[in-house]
Amino acid sequence: MNLFRLDASILPTVSSSAEIADLAEAEWTAAHPQGAVTRRHLGTDPLPADAWALATTGAGTAEDDRSPAQQQSLALAAELAAELQEADTVILAVPLYNYGVSQHFKAWVDLVIAGAGPTTPLLKGTPTVLATTLGGGYGPGSPREGWDHSTPYLERVIADIWQADLTLIKRELTLAATTPGMEALKDLAEQEHTRALAGAREAGRVLAAR
Repeated sequence: MNLFRLDASILPTVSSSAEIADLAEAEWTAAHPQGAVTRRHLGTDPLPADAWALATTGAGTAEDDRSPAQQQSLALAAELAAELQEADTVILAVPLYNYGVSQHFKAWVDLVIAGAGPTTPLLKGTPTVLATTLGGGYGPGSPREGWDHSTPYLERVIADIWQADLTLIKRELTLAATTPGMEALKDLAEQEHTRALAGAREAGRVLAAR
């Protein structure tokens, strides 16, 4: 059994998304102590900023005419796609930044698509947990309702294009405990936290049983 885990937090030592992913992974590992875990952390080990452009232009260039940089980028794209395609289970920990998808996570998605093709269902039927965390509140009736431009994109790519069997664990208000002006939301934030951790444990047990 092979678990692929990806983290995208730029603050790995205090990552709310990693906390959720850790619990899900622990449940899987307990059930599969001999299982292999492949890890990629985009926050601490970001992909080259120009890799996607080089892979894209390289794909449209005759093999003998490709530059070394294009060849390296195409090899990286193929490697990233293979990590997903070879996984039996997947855990993705992806925070929202600036109301959307972070550039380093988007670079990963673009390279995976460059390596596999734009419509390849890399995760077809693969049990996948997506842990996504948001500092504020974006639900119905909130002042910033509709400002979450990350979660719909993540679901579109992971569930619709890659066709994963997706479980979404979404925790909002992660900044309520430390941000001036959000004091009134602390109790609600703690409820969100508790609910997310319980969801992580349950999702991990489901992963382990698959």
